[in-house]
Amino acid sequence: MQAKKIILIYLVILCIGFTAKAQDTTDLMSRLESEIEETTNYATATFKTTRLINGHTIENVGKHVLDVKISHRFGKINGGGYQLFGLDNATMRMGVDYGVTNYLMVGIGRSTYQKTYDAFLKLKILRQSKGKRNMPVTLSYVPTVALKTVKFEDPTRQNYYTSRLYFTHQLLIGRKFSEGTSFQIMPTYSHRNLVSLAAESNDLFALGIGGRQKLTKRVA
Repeated sequence: MQAKKIILIYLVILCIGFTAKAQDTTDLMSRLESEIEETTNYATATFKTTRLINGHTIENVGKHVLDVKISHRFGKINGGGYQLFGLDNATMRMGVDYGVTNYLMVGIGRSTYQKTYDAFLKLKILRQSKGKRNMPVTLSYVPTVALKTVKFEDPTRQNYYTSRLYFTHQLLIGRKFSEGTSFQIMPTYSHRNLVSLAAESNDLFALGIGGRQKLTKRVA
């Protein structure tokens, strides 16, 4: 009879321990599931570089990364063979971009077109994500100042240094729809201190549209 009591007590203790262990396991799984649900997954490599044709993308260079770029912009192909289908009209920009942080990039450059120097910064304001934080798009802001150093057409008139300055403000709104498809729009405001004709406006508004479609592992 005494042995039966001991076995009964042992079984009760074993059941209590097993229940407590099961409860601990359930609590642990609940915490893990909660942490997984609270994880924020950010979109990466929406575009493969910081430029898209002649414009900016929402991408930045990494923190403390220095990126040297030499860009060529060609003329119109309807010039025919005499202009080598635009190659004779090419202009070149040489510049450097630097990542101050992973969200802030600065850059300077010099273009052969009108001997223009430019400086800009690119600030990533929002980043596309899902999970704990859901954000459908990435948003970047790019202000630029440019200085045209080509000689004034009429040096005899009173020319002002400020007449050489141009200012641009641009928002980059991009989204990665899949591993192979990305798209962005670029509302832009530009101000020119000096224009050629009185009928021209000093302020210009534009809307750029660009995208990337991956075709193969090497072609997009």
